[in-house]
Amino acid sequence: MGQPKKRIAVLLSGRGSNFEALLKACADEDYPAEIVAVASDKPEAFGLKTAADAGIATACFKRADYASKAEHEAALLNFLASIEPDYVCLAGYMRLLSAHFVGSFENRILNIHPSLLPKFPGLDTHQRAIYAGESEHGCTVHLVDAGMDTGPILAQAKVPVLPNDTADDLAARILVEEHKLYAATLKNLIEAE
Repeated sequence: MGQPKKRIAVLLSGRGSNFEALLKACADEDYPAEIVAVASDKPEAFGLKTAADAGIATACFKRADYASKAEHEAALLNFLASIEPDYVCLAGYMRLLSAHFVGSFENRILNIHPSLLPKFPGLDTHQRAIYAGESEHGCTVHLVDAGMDTGPILAQAKVPVLPNDTADDLAARILVEEHKLYAATLKNLIEAE
């Protein structure tokens, strides 16, 4: 491959299964990106251990350690400046980013959300889809703006909502699609540059 791989920083707050899917994709020598850092706001986030075990730089910025959201984000931005990522991928990062933060990486922060946006932004998307009587549900990769799950949509994957689905059933089927969609969408975005 002639082009150098794009540098990816991942922000996560939990288990990091979408991070793991991206990491697996990046292991393919033809994939146009590499994960160079993983940061979290939660020291117990399992994704930090996964990253450290893979030899990837990690950092934790616990929200309670900072006097304000602005100070918290400034510390995270300083870390990212030292890493110089081409893109930032949110993988279950449970904090709404400020306009200042998003502006620092304009059109270069991606998120994966477990619904077919613009339906069901925020939390509890699977139960909300079931309560609403939706016949299909899914996931969306979008660029991040300062709103909650309001940035431009890059790609979506759909699954049917089955008659006896629980939120957990639906979440498990959608997670399989998330893992495929996120890596494919990042690849497409890089190759479209």
